[in-house]
Amino acid sequence: MEHITVNLGERSYPIYIGRNNLDMVGELMKESGLKGKAACITNPTVAKLYGGRALQSLEKAGFETRAIEIPDGEEYKNIEWVSHIYDKLIEYKMERQSPVVALGGGVIGDISGFAAATYLRGAPFIQIPTTLLAQVDSSVGGKTGVNHPKGKNLIGAFYQPKLVLIDADVLKTLEARDVKAGLAEVIKYGIIRDSNFFSFLERQYNDCLQSGDSLLHAIKRSCEIKADVVSEDETETGVRAILNFGHTFGHAIEAATHYKELRHGEAVALGMAAAARLSLKLGLCSKEVCERIERLISKIGLPTKLSAISNHLSASDLFKAMEVDKKMAGGKIKFVMVEAIGKTTFRQIDSRDFPIDLSEILN
Repeated sequence: MEHITVNLGERSYPIYIGRNNLDMVGELMKESGLKGKAACITNPTVAKLYGGRALQSLEKAGFETRAIEIPDGEEYKNIEWVSHIYDKLIEYKMERQSPVVALGGGVIGDISGFAAATYLRGAPFIQIPTTLLAQVDSSVGGKTGVNHPKGKNLIGAFYQPKLVLIDADVLKTLEARDVKAGLAEVIKYGIIRDSNFFSFLERQYNDCLQSGDSLLHAIKRSCEIKADVVSEDETETGVRAILNFGHTFGHAIEAATHYKELRHGEAVALGMAAAARLSLKLGLCSKEVCERIERLISKIGLPTKLSAISNHLSASDLFKAMEVDKKMAGGKIKFVMVEAIGKTTFRQIDSRDFPIDLSEILN
């Protein structure tokens, strides 16, 4: 088992990456100085698959454990279910030093982290991501939060975990669609920071889809890139915003479809293709760069055109969603643009005076 460190001074923490290492979480938490009661937040699907192993590991390490289940789905990542978690933490008499463990995908990680950040003004937080998307993205970096009917992740906090445990073997129970969705974020890391990694994915994408050794390398490299970016800019005042490549369009598509039609990674794939086409239209990147991005997304089996998944969304719908995006500043939307594979730049664009027909970018 390898580990990567997110360097944040006294709040630095390790990301443990390996296979069949879920049973080590209790001992790793104990070694980090945690003890006493522990609440494990999960959903019914993950609970059946891995809840027993996680709780057994915690109990073996001396923790008094409690499980909290919330329904499976992005639509449950809201204030009402945070309140349910608070009720359970209070019922279990969880204390300020009692760790909150997130066992699940991005929804579980985001809502559990927000609850941990705000319960008693901050309880220790542990991430055990069980989806590829969560392993390479949402479990690392300390972004926590919930959705609002008007937009994704509009309510949240930066709150770093004490440790992250990634067991690549749990991905074997994922649906193929979820593996593909997770690979969208993996592709993103190559685009924004590492052209060699992008080339690796072009060669080894099929092995990644089959959960081969290439996938383990892809997880590790993705976490390394994100850890480096977060270490440079924890609260997204500068360079960390490159991690939003494809997300401005992606979040708008999710909000406009009420978080029900697409996986997050599928929306991000569409967003990355749109961002690449916008970069090309504005003369920031070459046609070859744009085509390589679209080609790899397509090879993974992800959508690159909005028309392939929806025929009822309009440019007006997406602009409305983008205008309440938390990245808005001074009435302008901040876009991450690609200049070359591994190199990005930023552009502030007024949504009321968008320079390109949005339908051309999305299709």
